[in-house]
Amino acid sequence: MKKFLFTWVCILGFIHVSAQSEKTYAPPQLSDAGSWSMILLPDPQTYVKFDYNQPLFELMTAWIVRYIEPLNIGFVLCTGDLVEQNGLLNPDGVRVNQPSKSQWESVARSFGRLDGKVPYILATGNHDYGFLSAENRKTSFDKYFPVDKNWLNQRLLREVGTDSEGMPTLANATFEFISPHGKKFLILVLEFAPRDETLEWAKKTIEQKKYTGHTVILLTHSYLNAQNEHIEKEGYRLEGPNYGAAVWQKLVQPSKNIQMVVSGHIGSPDNAKAHLAFRTDLNSGGKKVHQMTFNAQALGGGWHGNGGDGWLRILEFLPDGKTVKVKTFSPLFAASPTTQHFARRTEPHDEFTFVLE
Repeated sequence: MKKFLFTWVCILGFIHVSAQSEKTYAPPQLSDAGSWSMILLPDPQTYVKFDYNQPLFELMTAWIVRYIEPLNIGFVLCTGDLVEQNGLLNPDGVRVNQPSKSQWESVARSFGRLDGKVPYILATGNHDYGFLSAENRKTSFDKYFPVDKNWLNQRLLREVGTDSEGMPTLANATFEFISPHGKKFLILVLEFAPRDETLEWAKKTIEQKKYTGHTVILLTHSYLNAQNEHIEKEGYRLEGPNYGAAVWQKLVQPSKNIQMVVSGHIGSPDNAKAHLAFRTDLNSGGKKVHQMTFNAQALGGGWHGNGGDGWLRILEFLPDGKTVKVKTFSPLFAASPTTQHFARRTEPHDEFTFVLE
């Protein structure tokens, strides 16, 4: 009898907790009606390498469209590794079941939901180059994300750098965004492990007089490790690569207007903290540089799991033009009352505030 009563108490307790979770869930909203937001998407590669995961990333971009107005979304950033392999023809069906062409088509289709609705700026990662992972610097990125794919991207485009073969590429480019509060931002996106000539181009670009008063956000794929350290070295056989430490030393620290760096790349199976990093340092202008790494690709079942449990970040820029509130949210978990109580991560490393200068 005691065992029977204990069982029912547990069941009723679970139902009560579930009911409370469902009752207290509310969709994401701005803390200040005058704010605007930026959405940060982590590496999509594990979503697109399996056909059965591809709809999950499309759900995420569809969610963004739905919340453009409620969250006053200004633009979207993605940290790169848009695909798992750039040049794969014969997937093994276990580690990946889609050839590269299908992967590129899938990620382009997912971002296509944003075309004509909100600007998005994409980094290229190691998996977007070469055959499997950056054996060389050839990529299909510009083929599937041409300059006229989203006219809202093209409207913000200001400067275009070149690839390793001297051809113009959106993998190295700048985009200008003026916030609803009148604050000027310049988003500088750089290729994976940028070459010295790319860093030199970036340095000259952001030092132009017309950008002196802009807040520069650097978007690049590989920058910090899970210990909040600048990445010193990786084993890719590329000519003249610069990883996090070198990018900091050669570009970010000497600058006077880079105030944010956003990256992805890192992770460990089903370990959320191993996908994250954050640190703040001073640039040569004495301004704080907030450096954030956000990824999720090995959550939801590891490297061959569901792609990242739908996690993304909402960065709310308050009307004071300085304060930024970061929240970590999953449209996948939010889609059902059964899982809505999992849709937010509120640990200090997932929900926090920083201040721009």
